[in-house]
Amino acid sequence: MNTMSLTTTGPGASVATARRSTDDHRDAPGAPATGGGRPASTGRLRRLWRGHADDPGWARPALLGLLLATLVLYTWNLTASGYANSFYSAAVQAGSQSWKAFFYGSSDAASSITVDKPPASLWVMALSVRVLGLSSFAILVPQALMGVATVGVVYATVRRQFGAVAGLVSGVVLALTPVAALMFTFNNPDALLTLLMALGAWATVRAVEKASARWMVLVGVLIGLGFLTKTLQVLLVVPFFGLAYLIAAPTTLRRRITHSLMAIGALVVSAGWWVAIVELVPASMRPYIGGSQDNSFLELTFGYNGLGRLNGDETGSVGGGGVGGGGGGGWGSTGLLRMFSTSVGGQISWLIPSALVLLVVGLFLRGRRPRTDRRRAAYLVWGGWLVVTMLTFSLMAGIFHEYYTVALAPAVAALVGMGAAEAWENRSRAVGTVTLAVATAAASVWGFVLLSRTTAYGDWLRVSVLAVGMAAALLVLAVHWVHARAVPAVLVAALLAGVAGPAAFTLSTTAQAHTGSIVTAGPAGTGRGGMPGGGGAPGGGFAPGGGMPGGTVPGTGTGAGTGTATRGGGMGGLLDASTPSTAVVSALSQDSSRYTWVAAAVGSQTAAGLQLGTQLPVMAIGGFNGSDPSPTLAQFQSYVREGRIHWFAAGGGFGRQNGGSSTASEISAWVEQGYTAVTIDGSTFYDLTQPLTSGAAGSGSSGTTAS
Repeated sequence: MNTMSLTTTGPGASVATARRSTDDHRDAPGAPATGGGRPASTGRLRRLWRGHADDPGWARPALLGLLLATLVLYTWNLTASGYANSFYSAAVQAGSQSWKAFFYGSSDAASSITVDKPPASLWVMALSVRVLGLSSFAILVPQALMGVATVGVVYATVRRQFGAVAGLVSGVVLALTPVAALMFTFNNPDALLTLLMALGAWATVRAVEKASARWMVLVGVLIGLGFLTKTLQVLLVVPFFGLAYLIAAPTTLRRRITHSLMAIGALVVSAGWWVAIVELVPASMRPYIGGSQDNSFLELTFGYNGLGRLNGDETGSVGGGGVGGGGGGGWGSTGLLRMFSTSVGGQISWLIPSALVLLVVGLFLRGRRPRTDRRRAAYLVWGGWLVVTMLTFSLMAGIFHEYYTVALAPAVAALVGMGAAEAWENRSRAVGTVTLAVATAAASVWGFVLLSRTTAYGDWLRVSVLAVGMAAALLVLAVHWVHARAVPAVLVAALLAGVAGPAAFTLSTTAQAHTGSIVTAGPAGTGRGGMPGGGGAPGGGFAPGGGMPGGTVPGTGTGAGTGTATRGGGMGGLLDASTPSTAVVSALSQDSSRYTWVAAAVGSQTAAGLQLGTQLPVMAIGGFNGSDPSPTLAQFQSYVREGRIHWFAAGGGFGRQNGGSSTASEISAWVEQGYTAVTIDGSTFYDLTQPLTSGAAGSGSSGTTAS
């Protein structure tokens, strides 16, 4: 009987490959014309719409439609989140005003301290702001474009070995992954990191095909740029990228090793140039390295952002580490099932069971192929990425946020498309139909479970997902007895059962605003959000001046915890910045040209809100948590004596955490004891140009009120 084919590879792969090779060079640069004497530009436009010669005619229009739909999905409500994570938005604003702040990733244009990550993602957003001006759109639109690009890269990579349908399935799955929709409409560095890792997988597949040193060097460069985006996390994908090349590249072992060493060299150079500059420039000539305790980017990389994430020993961090094997901890229980937990499952896990099934069977089906089998190499690239990263996230005892799981999304999507195509090609054997049936059933059952954890969609969606998925699984088992015209409907039903749940979560995600440092995808009420381990102050931390951190959020006249009425964030001024009132902006902006910093505040989020409101430099004392030793008390006193800081905002920061510095407490106490307190629109500031008389109390009756 006739049934539709999901891929152009398989028994005719050699013919398809030959045609692809011809197609790849048909319109090479310098060719004066394409067939029939048409201008080369006309041929290129035709190819843009038609696609590769071995693809069906509908494939390229379908891809362009997918990319357009993804762009619309990721941008239609983009600016609802405002400045999103103000911690990074303030650094973007600073980088758009100062090239020094741009280069180092400083929190303010006067470069007092950097964010606690390298600056590559900030560079992209700051350049956008330099062109478009400071706005939510200018900051977030590069992220959305990265999302569209990542979908396109995953499609292109999967299509090369598994055909256009497999590529389209992978692209659809990625675009509709809830945590992907969240991070590609948010301004955290995870968006650029995910794109660079996907590009690394694409370059690795190309390197394996051609046994190419140049492509391997490109892999190294992309991973190096990933390091400059989020340090060591990008290295999780490296082992299996390298293993795939060492096993499958069609050249000698010596050349494979040499090419791999060249890739490592390219990685070191592409990441190391910036690190070398930061480490070699005298500390007095650059900003303090935020997140470190000794002003060293290397200590930040291997400590707070490195081993500390694995063992939970992160000096200066808030909350406590989890305990391996399922114990508790400030960042949630660890263990092999962490990705399926209540807080994480709805972000990413919808198709992980299916992806793992398809990975195992795919490797089994390619097991006896020649060493240079490209499909097996692709399984190693994407499968290794998924397994290593998932295990790391599951077992890491340090800081863990649900949105980190966006790093799994391209691998899950690719494996679903690849594995489904491989199984379909083997539908004449029991292994093919059983694999497709099991993968479909797993997706529908797990989708039913995840949808049962929320009341946002009633019962109809979860019941429909389960019913349609199980029916499709049974029909796949009996595909040889299904009429040929009904087969496409069965396959579409199987796909819908897998993506309906994540699609609902994705639409809920893009329909809402997300602000703050901890955000989650899905309908309101899913994920933890707020503080680690639930609400409240992590570890019972208190602000430098006593009481709950934040006390009064500067510029709002409201207590900490009110924040904004959007998902994520919470505890305004701690994990989310608040928008200062007009009166506060006016007061801080007065005579601003006389000061290096118009204000100083403990903690980066408090400072960020004031900085974004005034668009003037605000010093973040102690960095993100207020627990970095920057500046020292002596340095701060020197700045004040020199008249470089006007105001000090009361409250803010988490205080000393997990062995971090007490400098913020010392500065706060010194200011309170020596300078005049002023109430501006319900919020307390200290005027650092108005010292108290000797022996006067810090903030008692000496305070004044400004309107």
